[in-house]
Amino acid sequence: MNFERYILEKTRKDYNLIGDKFSKTRNKPWRDFEFLFNDLPEGVKVLDLGCGNGRFFEIFKKKKVDYTGLDKSEKLILKAKDRYPEGDFEIGDGLDTPFPDNSFDYVFSIAVLHHMPSEEMRIAFLKEVKRLLKKDGRARITVWNKIDGDKSIYFKNLKEKILGKIGFRDAFIPWKNDKGEVITKRYYHFFTEEELKRVAEKAGLEVEKVLTKGKGVSSNIFLFARNEDWLH
Repeated sequence: MNFERYILEKTRKDYNLIGDKFSKTRNKPWRDFEFLFNDLPEGVKVLDLGCGNGRFFEIFKKKKVDYTGLDKSEKLILKAKDRYPEGDFEIGDGLDTPFPDNSFDYVFSIAVLHHMPSEEMRIAFLKEVKRLLKKDGRARITVWNKIDGDKSIYFKNLKEKILGKIGFRDAFIPWKNDKGEVITKRYYHFFTEEELKRVAEKAGLEVEKVLTKGKGVSSNIFLFARNEDWLH
């Protein structure tokens, strides 16, 4: 298994491992993200790609959309199904989803793309989003922007960076239990607005806007894009 595939599999295992505490700390939508759903029409088909424990399901339910949630973590999907038995939640890989072309009017992917460990995989992930979208379908993608408030990330995991296994804007961020003990370290790639726009365009999406909201560890970058091309 190459290092990139190792990181993907490690990420799945990490979320299974921390699933209980992760769900407790993410039991409701973050307020800074609510604007993503303002223009969501009633009745459209929506994929929540990397839905986790389904923490945004209540917003989608209020919007009265045809909702599907997909996540690679078996533990988090069980959490989602237990909390929202009326929801359609499935286990699946965001790089190779089980859905036909042109299946959805909207694809939301919140805090997932930053776990893709290479530009090739980031573009492949966004190409899969494009494949799933109908003509003029919309994508809403978010990534964590922690690096702007924590420059020390540049100096973390130097061995892996020197060996070329991860990039200069990558890091393994510790997850701690209630006692402050490190349980695991999750991989993140930290985008700039310009990079996020560039990889989306390389994937064939038409970028509508990219913006940053929040400060410090609560800062995130938001991508609004659409699929203007009927033929993928």
